[in-house]
Amino acid sequence: MARKFLSMALLTFAWLCIPAIIAGQSTGSQAGQAGPVAQPALSSQSTQGAATGESRPVLRQRNPRYKIQSDDVLELSFRFTPEFDQEVTVQPDGFVQLKGISNDVHIQGLTIPETIEALKRAYANVLNQPEISVVLRDFEKPYFVAGGQVGKPGKYDLRGQTSAAQAIQIAGGFVDFAKSKQVLLFRRYSDDTVEVKVLNIKDVLKKRDPREDVALQPGDMLYVPKSALGVIDRFLPRSSLGTYFPVPY
Repeated sequence: MARKFLSMALLTFAWLCIPAIIAGQSTGSQAGQAGPVAQPALSSQSTQGAATGESRPVLRQRNPRYKIQSDDVLELSFRFTPEFDQEVTVQPDGFVQLKGISNDVHIQGLTIPETIEALKRAYANVLNQPEISVVLRDFEKPYFVAGGQVGKPGKYDLRGQTSAAQAIQIAGGFVDFAKSKQVLLFRRYSDDTVEVKVLNIKDVLKKRDPREDVALQPGDMLYVPKSALGVIDRFLPRSSLGTYFPVPY
């Protein structure tokens, strides 16, 4: 009788403990799954970049404003003091000489709104809160450059919508032995960096892949090699363009 009572007691104890054990295992399993999510780790690429201090090119702005260049001609108008109205030409070093100001002001690389602010600061000691408007009277016209194995390498005006294949035709077309499958397009990415794209203009001319015929942007540079090229980095310093275009543009 005592043995039977002991067996019943053990069975009842096990019956009560099993749900608790199962619940504990389920909780532990969920916690184990949630652990890695709670503490995400950096990818090896991010870790490597942080460790080596690798710098990436600054992203190109969408719809960037025009920036003042040397030889640009600007008309300055002073609303309340028209005696200071003047026309200035940006010198090769980026400075302009201003009426009534002893020190030249550097404006190369500035947008028109930034130029207005620079002029206000320059005249702050001469005029009381001057209101200045700036009109760009003459500036460098949009252009593209074609070099390498084309009939007439050089700098050309970019008039309206022009594709890469059209630009090469404007530059005299391909010459013998030109690698039309590996035309390099250099496009300004930042002040110190260009982005490089490889275009297969041969397929464009044979109407195989019109997607290769990209529309040019002002300042684009096309280079047609004579022989097959190796791996080309996507981004290059602007200083390396001299390798492809011996004449500075």
